[in-house]
This record gives sequence, structure tokens and C-alpha cells, in this order.
Amino acid sequence: MSTATDDVREDAPPKPTKQQRRAANIADEASGGIKVLLVKLVGLGIVDALALYAVFVLAMHEQWIVLGLVAAVTVIVNWIYFSRKKLPAKYLTPGVIFLVVFQVFVLGYTAYIAFTNYGTGHNGSKEQAVSSLMASSLERVPDSPTYGVMVVERAGELGLLVTDPEGEALVGTNEEPLHEASGAEFDGDLAVSAEGWTSLKFADVLARTDEVTALAVPYSEDPNDGAIRTPDGSKGYLYTSTLEYDAEAGTMTDLETGTVYSDTGVGAFTAENGDELLPGWQITIGFDNFVRAVTDTRLAGPLVYVTLWTFAFALISVASTFFLGLFLAITFNDMRMRGRKGYRVLMILPYAIPSFLSALVWAGMMNKSFGFINQVLLGGADVPWLTDPTLAKVSIIIVNLWLGFPYMFLVCTGALQSIPEELQEAATVDGAKPWAIFRLIKLPLLLVSVAPLLIASFAFNFNNFNTIYMLTDGGPRDANAPIPVGFTDILITMVYKVAFTGENRDYGLASAYSIIIFIVVAVISIIAFRRTKSLEELN
Repeated sequence: MSTATDDVREDAPPKPTKQQRRAANIADEASGGIKVLLVKLVGLGIVDALALYAVFVLAMHEQWIVLGLVAAVTVIVNWIYFSRKKLPAKYLTPGVIFLVVFQVFVLGYTAYIAFTNYGTGHNGSKEQAVSSLMASSLERVPDSPTYGVMVVERAGELGLLVTDPEGEALVGTNEEPLHEASGAEFDGDLAVSAEGWTSLKFADVLARTDEVTALAVPYSEDPNDGAIRTPDGSKGYLYTSTLEYDAEAGTMTDLETGTVYSDTGVGAFTAENGDELLPGWQITIGFDNFVRAVTDTRLAGPLVYVTLWTFAFALISVASTFFLGLFLAITFNDMRMRGRKGYRVLMILPYAIPSFLSALVWAGMMNKSFGFINQVLLGGADVPWLTDPTLAKVSIIIVNLWLGFPYMFLVCTGALQSIPEELQEAATVDGAKPWAIFRLIKLPLLLVSVAPLLIASFAFNFNNFNTIYMLTDGGPRDANAPIPVGFTDILITMVYKVAFTGENRDYGLASAYSIIIFIVVAVISIIAFRRTKSLEELN
């Protein structure tokens, strides 16, 4: 009997400890209560509503993979927050979601774009490119019958409700060919409304004339059948394209010149002489963007001096802000100085003002013609602070020093105050001079705490977009460069200009540059962090 009892006791689960019981009570309190339940229901209701809206939008665009991810995450979030036991997950879930959306996804999508030809003229799919090419070369058929039309709208998208000569009601949009309109209502021989569509009044049509006249509704699934267009929102005519598309052969033929453009795998219909019909479409091109980023002769010159200036700017910024911040920290850490607290407050004021606002103020002060520095401090001098290539770089260093030294001042002040006074007193007793105490004792101990922050500061200044963009916009412009790059551009501002300025915007190339920058900064940071391990022995 005793043996059986002992077996039962051995199989019984151990009693929860005091700490486990407290954790269980906290979980119960966090999960219970009518107020908590109401807040939870409202919050999850908002999340579920946004997720449901996203699911409908993604379904309309046939983004099934993303739709599945949104649905799965929504189910998991509901399961976590309705559970009474998943307390750690309830706190971690929001941070993890934001990390994935704003960091992991952005990096992954940037990497994906870097392997494509995405850019001006290559923004969509092949079907969209064919539709755009056919629509851009439409000409009215001379003997086209007249179609009665009514401008309609659905979910913000305009369409045409067309009544053909046989009295049949058809509806379509720029992206959706004409098809039978369900639930059509007629006013005489003209279809005036259809189920699921809102008919626009004449005043609304006049207010949106540009949008209405730009409508080109495909007549059928075959783009060669032309499209219906309306000049006034009441009558429509058949337009056909001067291009002819052969889906089986993958060619586009110019009917006026007879030139045949073929799909040669470059993301655009290309003639034998190399001419392309644009827009093209987005395709995967492998490592071509990375190869072009470092081998393109047009980009080689700007890339070299922009890269050198980027490293110089980051290193000088870190060194100048650190040493100025350290000097001020040592000065205001001296117990003999009166009013130290007031001075410290003044020192951190530049850090309290948004950097972009400070940069704009400095840009005004450094204006060559009416800036405060030239007109007041220098008595009407004509110093080109922001328009001379060399002075512009000096100006950026000065402004970044103003913006960055308060951070280093705060960090160094805290690090200095953490160093035991006994070390300095012992060194003084041993006859060490102040400079030797600083160089051999304080600075090494200071670097133990500050070195990781210096690495982070280097990474930040390597991509310091705000200061460059707000102060000089990368200028003065290099007139000899094939891309809109200036003498004060760093890599990140050059990437911005490649992607978002100029007539041709190359998002694929810009993404490749971004990945290269990420790799460079990551490698430098890893090497630097490994080197700083030697400082840990000082602890």
C-alpha cells in the first residue's frame, strides 16, 4: 500500500513555488476584469477591422501571399490576447510586429528591389505595359458608331457605362474591359445606372473633365480591338491603336512604320536596332544592379569621391563631436567651477532642437548674400559658405559639430562621474601629472563605456541624411556628373537622388546602393565591436 502511495506522490506534479504563484496571479489580474476585457475587445476590434480591410484590398490586387500573412498574424494576435496565460507574449507581440514591419520587411523588400529593373519605365507588370502602350497610341476610328455613355464611379475608380447601338448596357474601366452591366436601368435608350456603380451628375463630370477624357475602356480582352473614349462624358467613340500586339509571338508591331518590337527579356519591347517601347515592365535581373553600381563608367567618378567624402564626414564628425563633448564634460565636471548646472543646461540646448530645424536655421545664417554670419559677424563679407565645394564641406562639419557635441557631452559626463575618485587620488599620491592621469587612467576607462556609442555615432553619421539635405541638398552640383550629384553628397543622399530625382528614377540601382551601404556599415561595426573587446580587460 505504501509503495502505491509513493508512486502516486512521485507522479503528482510539483507544487508551484511562491514566485510562480505570484506570476499566475499577475497573469489573472492582467487577463481578468470587465474593464480590461472591454479595452481588449475595443483594441482587438480595431486591429481586426484594419486587418479585414487589408484582406479585401490585397484580394482585389491578388496579393495572396501577403493576404495569408496578414490573416495568420491577425489570428495569432487574437489567440494571444484572449488567452489567460500568454502574459510575456502580450508585451512582446506589438514590438515584434513593429520590428518585422518597419525593419525586417523594409530591408527584405529593398533587397528584392535591388535584384529587379524597377524604375522609370519599368513600374508594373507586362500586362499593364501592353495596356498602357496600346492606350497611348489610340486613334479614333473614322467610321466609328456613336455609343451612349454615362460616367460612373466605384470605390473611387471612374468607369464608363456604355450603351452600344444594339441597346445592350456594358460597363468597364481603364483596367477592366467592357462587360455586361448587371441591374442596368435605362432612361429611354440610354443606360443611366448599374448595380454596384454610382452615376456621376453633369456637374461632377465637368469638375473631373481631365479624368473623364483620359478614360480609355478596353472594348474586349483583346487589346487590338481598341477602346471606348468620350470627349464630353455623354457620347463615346471607338478608338484603335496604331500598335498591334501579338500575345503568342510576344511582339508589338507599329502599324504605321512596320517596325516589330519583341520581348527580348530586358523588360521592354525592343526593336532590332535596340530602340525600346516604354513603358516596359518589371523583371528580375539578378546582380546586374550591383555590377553596374561599381563598374558603370558614368557612375564611377561620382561614386569614388562621394564614398571618400562619406567616410571623411563620418570620421571627422565622430572625432570632433567626441573631443569637444569630452573637453566640455571635463571642464564642467570640475568641482571648482561655479554654476555648473546652468552651463550644462545651456550645453544641451542644441540637442533639444530638432536637427532638421537647426540645419535650416544654419542654412539661412550661412547664406552668401544676406546670411547673419556674412552680414553681421563678418561685416558684409562675401564668403560662399554653401556654394563653394570646399567651404560647403567645412560648413557641414561645423553644423554637424553643433548638432552632435551635446550628445557626446552628456555621455562623457556620465562616464566620467562613474570613474572612482580613488583612482585619481591614488595616481596623484604616486606623483602622476594631470595629463598622465587623464591619458593612462581616465581615457581608457572612459572608452570602455563610450566606444560602442562611438561606433553607433559613426553608423549614424555615415547615413546622416538630414544635415546634408537640409543644409546644402548635396550641393554645389557637379556639372560633369551624369547623375544629379553634388560635392557634399554622401552615399545616402546620392541614393536618394538616384531614386527620387531626375527624369529617370532607378529604384533598383538605388536599392543596390542601399544594400551595399548596409553591408559596409555592418562590416565596419562588427570589426569595431570586436576590437573594443580589448577594452573590457580594463574593467
